[in-house]
Amino acid sequence: MNRLTIIGNITRDPESHTTQDGKFVCNFTVAVNRRKKVENQPEADFFRIAAWGKLGENCQKYLAKGRKVSVVGPVSVNTFQAQDGSTKASLEVFAEDVEFLGGGNNSAQAPAANSPVPAEVDSDQLPF
Repeated sequence: MNRLTIIGNITRDPESHTTQDGKFVCNFTVAVNRRKKVENQPEADFFRIAAWGKLGENCQKYLAKGRKVSVVGPVSVNTFQAQDGSTKASLEVFAEDVEFLGGGNNSAQAPAANSPVPAEVDSDQLPF
């Protein structure tokens, strides 16, 4: 099973576009801090995220640089040649679930990315 769960902060504002066949996609990068420092290695790992359809629309609407998120989905590894000639790897997660966590100016208004916007509920109507 290929399923990755990460929690981290968005490194810059999400970017989105519609594909030629009309599908909406939102792309952003999440930095995940490492618990222990490893010599000669960065203190964070960076994951590119692709959120499609309604999930992508909610991510574009509510996410911004610095916002903490949890992302779940399959991951793929792509290798490429850097300008200095070295081989680098890039990790991309195809988001199946994105949960908006603390932080950000609009965190109080943001619903979970994969759920509809909640209606106002009067506390007198709650059963508990």
